[in-house]
Amino acid sequence: MVSVRRTVLAISLVVTIGSGSAALADGVSDNVVKIGVLTDMSGQFSHESGEGAVTAVRMAIEDFGGKVLGKPIELVVADHQNKPDIASGIARKWFDVDKVDMIANLINSSIALSVTQLAKEKDRIAIVNGSGASRLTGDGCTPNSIHYAYDTYSLAKGTGTAMMKAGGTSWYFLTADYAFGHALEADTTAVIKALGGQVLGASRYPVETSDQSSFLLQAQASKAKVVGLAGSGTVFVNAVKAAQEFGIQKNGQTLAGLLVWITDIKSLGLEAAQGLVLTNAFYWDRDDETRAWSKRFFERMKRPPHMGDAGDYSSTMHYLRAIEAAGTDDAKAVMAKMREMPINDFFAKNGRIREDGRMVHDMYVYEVKKPQESKGEWDYYKLRAVIPGDEAFRSLKESSCPLVKKG
Repeated sequence: MVSVRRTVLAISLVVTIGSGSAALADGVSDNVVKIGVLTDMSGQFSHESGEGAVTAVRMAIEDFGGKVLGKPIELVVADHQNKPDIASGIARKWFDVDKVDMIANLINSSIALSVTQLAKEKDRIAIVNGSGASRLTGDGCTPNSIHYAYDTYSLAKGTGTAMMKAGGTSWYFLTADYAFGHALEADTTAVIKALGGQVLGASRYPVETSDQSSFLLQAQASKAKVVGLAGSGTVFVNAVKAAQEFGIQKNGQTLAGLLVWITDIKSLGLEAAQGLVLTNAFYWDRDDETRAWSKRFFERMKRPPHMGDAGDYSSTMHYLRAIEAAGTDDAKAVMAKMREMPINDFFAKNGRIREDGRMVHDMYVYEVKKPQESKGEWDYYKLRAVIPGDEAFRSLKESSCPLVKKG
């Protein structure tokens, strides 16, 4: 227990943005609004969250003016090291001792599922951008949490449908053996079967594995037309590289990246990644608004933002606007305002937060460009399809969230 406490202390950081002696506003507790970014700062998901998530939330706080209802906004940061016990310990301390009002990012679905339940218990708010498990708005939904950028259902719907339309009617999965991988495999399997396809098998690999050889050999032996990679992080990157070495694609099988970040493409290079079909909520080069915000982010991070970064910024701004509109940082009042107010910014148009906590917005199916198609660094994607929000996410009628009224 002592070692865990030391770890938490060692990895926690507090930054105050905005100060002054402005008159205290009614309805804001503890004279400050505290936002905590609980993320992976050093592990295999750090390039999908980490410093990028912190930067995005900090930008939102600064752009809001550093204060809300006349009180300073404080940013707290911690590395959960992809360990649910450490994450829960940090979150509990933040809620009980440090009086954190909202926890952001929460990459790693196992961690997100536990921390959102803790937010419900403590009557605070959790906004998930890093993690994808659709259970977060299903049987794991809470009145205090929002699943913002994407989920496994939307990824499965986009990429699964696109691959089936292209003739990829038989699948074999390489699945990360934790909540996110299981959800992604299950949601994609449902799409495949609904469209008349087959799943020939699956291999589940430990989330920290460094050798995909045996799993890829099983995928190759299956003769499936599509090898679906239901994982993320550095293990996903290593799997794509290994698949090339094993000649998966040369022998007629197609790789489907079910969660691909632009930083993954950078790590792989276009030569290896070309032709990958992926579903995403955000691309920096989509339009003038995305380019303008991405330029500002790039100046700080020296890389373009991905959907997690953009979602962290957008959701933090929406949260702060909701506090302003509600006149308080009380969780119930703020959640009500967040559900009431539409989201219209560079990330989403006419986005809305449903009673199950799902933020509904358009999703996009992209294909990774060939090297000769790219006009420069980070010019990686070409658009294949836009999926309207009402189609991209599981309907309330199909929802297993107990907060959804059936009628």
